[in-house]
Amino acid sequence: MTIITNLFGEVAVDEAKIINFAQGIIGFPDMKRFMLIHDEGDSDTNISWLQSIDEPGFAMPVIDPLVVDNEYNPQIEDELLLPLEMGEETDVLVVTTITVPSDIKNMTANLKAPIIINATNLKASQVIVEDDEYLVKYPIYDILKGNKEGDVVC
Repeated sequence: MTIITNLFGEVAVDEAKIINFAQGIIGFPDMKRFMLIHDEGDSDTNISWLQSIDEPGFAMPVIDPLVVDNEYNPQIEDELLLPLEMGEETDVLVVTTITVPSDIKNMTANLKAPIIINATNLKASQVIVEDDEYLVKYPIYDILKGNKEGDVVC
C-alpha cells in the first residue's frame, strides 16, 4: 500500500509494520493505524514521526522519553496495558509526543501521556500517567540542543 503524506510525500507502507491503536490516540480516537517513520537524512536527531495511515495528512513527532529524562519510569496500571497483550518476553517501545510551537525554543514533550507499543504484535495505546511528577509540557529544547552538541544534559 502507498499513502501520500504532507511531510514525507509518497510513502510505501509495509502492512506488517502498521501499529494499531484499538482506542485511537488522545484527541484523535478515529485514527487507529500508524507507522513510525525515522528521518534517515538526520542521524543526529532522536525524533521520529508517528504517521497516520487513516489520515495521511496527519503525523506527529515523537521521542524516546529516556532521551529527555533518563530517569523516566512512570507507573502504569496493568489494566491499561491489557489491550496490548504483553507477556513477560514482550519487547516494548515507549515514545512521547512532541509539541513544536512557532518558537522552537518552547518545544515540549508530553511525559504525562506516553505511547506504549508492543513491538511483537504492534498493538499500541496512549495512556495517562497518574503521577504528578510527569508534565504534559516538559521543556526539551535545551536538552536536545545539548545532546546534539555532545553534552550530557539529562
